[in-house]
Amino acid sequence: MKKLIGLMSLVLIGVMVLPSIVIAQQSRPQTNPSDQGIGMEGRITQPPPTEAPTISIPGNGQVFTEIPVTVGGLCKDGLLVKITKNNVFAGAVMCDGGSYTLQIDLFPGPNELVAIQYDDLDQPGPESNKVNVTFSIDVPVIPGSPNQVSQRILLTSNHARRGVDPGKELLWPFTISSGRGPYAVKVNWGDGKEDLSTQATAGTFDTKHTYDKPGIYRVTIKATDADGNSAFMQVIAVVNGDIANAAADLDKAPTAVKTKVLWQPALIMFPLLLSSFWLGKRYQLRRIRYRMKHRIAPIDK
Repeated sequence: MKKLIGLMSLVLIGVMVLPSIVIAQQSRPQTNPSDQGIGMEGRITQPPPTEAPTISIPGNGQVFTEIPVTVGGLCKDGLLVKITKNNVFAGAVMCDGGSYTLQIDLFPGPNELVAIQYDDLDQPGPESNKVNVTFSIDVPVIPGSPNQVSQRILLTSNHARRGVDPGKELLWPFTISSGRGPYAVKVNWGDGKEDLSTQATAGTFDTKHTYDKPGIYRVTIKATDADGNSAFMQVIAVVNGDIANAAADLDKAPTAVKTKVLWQPALIMFPLLLSSFWLGKRYQLRRIRYRMKHRIAPIDK
């Protein structure tokens, strides 16, 4: 009986001590057992988008006398939406929450607007509904010029989306055509910074910027010619995280040790532990009385 009670006491004490074991959690990843193996690299393919975005605004048949014009509609979240005007790239934006909006300029006269969404592999989906709008302007007359009129300035780019790592320079080419130089160029990089520059003549020029943090930024550019005519365009800059350095920093991170004590089992076992001690004490008293009554020597040594 005494040995049984002692065993129960040891078990209960073990239960009391067990919840307070310190659990150490490594904050860095485990070593890859296949680091010495041969790696293979490939490209993951996926089907292109099957859904077409919509153009809800502007309405079909609208006439505008000022630019920029806001274009918006429904799309699939996370895809890049490109807008074309008369089959010429006009601007791009990321679909956010199932919808998009962006500002574009228009050609003088009729414009056919179409939206197409692209996945991360730059695969296009179906075309949206076509919306026909008109940009009606009074073309300024320039006395003494060969054609007596000023051609409308146009701003284009071959890139709707470009990527770069933080801290590295992003170079983006744009092209100015028509209009009359010199041209004033203003670029808003979407991170609170702007650049102002002057282009003496029409043609392709490069804009440069360095981002500090990863993210997706709306880049808007406005070019104004000597006659005060302006052209607008919006594109997307994707600033990646530096995966290699991030992994190295994570591997160098110190081990984080977290200690957690579970008090609930202790509260449950405490009454049982007291009962065990009470039963053990009562058993010892009975043995002492038995020995005193029969006057025998202790035999538990």
